[in-house]
Amino acid sequence: MNRTREARSRAALAVSLAVCLAGVNACAPTIATNGFQAVDVKPKDVKVGDTRSSVLLRLGSPSTQGTFDPNVWYYISQQTERYAYYLPRVQKREVVAITFDKDEKVSAVKDLALKDGYQIAYDRNATPTRGRQLNWIEQLLGNIGHGNTGALPQDYDPGQQRH
Repeated sequence: MNRTREARSRAALAVSLAVCLAGVNACAPTIATNGFQAVDVKPKDVKVGDTRSSVLLRLGSPSTQGTFDPNVWYYISQQTERYAYYLPRVQKREVVAITFDKDEKVSAVKDLALKDGYQIAYDRNATPTRGRQLNWIEQLLGNIGHGNTGALPQDYDPGQQRH
């Protein structure tokens, strides 16, 4: 009888120890690194006067190009931390903007960090659409009788191209 109690108490101790270790592990952050990963040469090392082809050869393709000016290349990387079920938080962000002139030479290299960015407050309101709201029965039954019946023409041949 004592051995059974002793075995149960050991099992309970092992289970509670495993639960505690799992709880401690859940508190450790998950760190993710996204974007451009510099291996040998960093985008900050580009100098004014370098050519577009030398930048492409050393760094590879940019993360993105300027929307309105394709002569600006951006190399972007960021590191995020996530605790348990919370949303990830950006811990570090690096953006290097390389601007080329008309002769395809580097005219400026700008280094931006997380502190240079700013938060945008999105408006959560939605613009209402015209028309009336359908209830679920109207939505379910609304398409009966409309659309293709599934009948194919008699001369239909799936191997022929239609023009």
